[in-house]
Amino acid sequence: MRGLIRSVWDEPRPPNPAPRGWRDWALVAVLVAVAVLEGALRPDLPWRALSVIVTVGLATTLLWRRSRPLLMIVIAFGAMTPVPLLTGGYSPETYTMAFLLLLAYSLFRWGSGRDAVIGSTIILVKICFSMVSDYPGPSDAVGGVAVVFLVGALGVAFRYRAKARMRELDQVKLLEREQLARDLHDTIAHHVSAMAIRAQAGLATSTSRPSAATEALQVIEAEAARALAEMSAMVRVLRRDQPAGLAPGRRVTDLQQLAGPGGSGPSVDVEISGDIDDLPPSVGAAIYRLAQESVTNARRHARHATRIQVRLTADDTSVHLRVSDDGDGSLIRPAASPGYGLIGMIERADLLGGTCVAGPNPDRGWSVTAVLPRTGSAP
Repeated sequence: MRGLIRSVWDEPRPPNPAPRGWRDWALVAVLVAVAVLEGALRPDLPWRALSVIVTVGLATTLLWRRSRPLLMIVIAFGAMTPVPLLTGGYSPETYTMAFLLLLAYSLFRWGSGRDAVIGSTIILVKICFSMVSDYPGPSDAVGGVAVVFLVGALGVAFRYRAKARMRELDQVKLLEREQLARDLHDTIAHHVSAMAIRAQAGLATSTSRPSAATEALQVIEAEAARALAEMSAMVRVLRRDQPAGLAPGRRVTDLQQLAGPGGSGPSVDVEISGDIDDLPPSVGAAIYRLAQESVTNARRHARHATRIQVRLTADDTSVHLRVSDDGDGSLIRPAASPGYGLIGMIERADLLGGTCVAGPNPDRGWSVTAVLPRTGSAP
């Protein structure tokens, strides 16, 4: 039990809370207008001016509910404590002040474990003080506590849902880095193996060559063997001690394997233009993986699609890939909430200094567009 309490107390704040934006200002503006309207139209509201002023003042705390949740709880619930002393025991609780539940939600959603414990204590003390000074009856008391508890539970649920999604996204990025490392290993190891074989052949014929060539070939052989050993060791770690093969990975020319009739699904057309002969193996493998994942996603998510187009264009500095379909765009996952496959594609492009974006077409369908530098690295 002590360990559970300690873990709750030491729980850090969630990273990267959403910054204050126009929606927050709009929410405060609406609440201010509603508070003024309530003060003007509600006939049973005593201390009308003071109640409206307190409500309007507390509404501004919503602007800092994500960045300073505990401080806003202290201000909101602490400011209401001395007011009954000025009004003869009356607490200015307007209907508009229901927005204080957002502060309770933000405390559990964006605050640290320490903030949640201290803030919930303040809220419970305020609730108990209100019940002592003006007991509303058992049903209202239980209902009020239940609402506050439900709001806090929602904050905790969304907090850990976001944390679980972040872990899944990190796992997707890690798997994509592992796949990229495999592609890099396969291509580099293939060429380094050829270099080592040529060096060994040169050593075999070194008797008819100058001594300088022999020394150079010895250096080449040593460096190639060291590179192969280091690369194999790295990939064994990435593959959890699985043996690493030396066969070359996918290339740009393998895009043609994606083309063909769709059978029960959409057909795939592949078009390649520009000079792709001297592309680095890492870029070629990445282009193929991006196209393959895009075609798979289109076949899986593009409803009523009849055709998938894969267009690859290479120029002097970069390689452009576009995969589009003619499916019903309204039924495809929105770009604002990308799936893990798209996140992996974005991660792969970013690792090579490029970009990858996806979104609906102007008329219908969906497109994935990737741009990678020819060098396979950021400029």
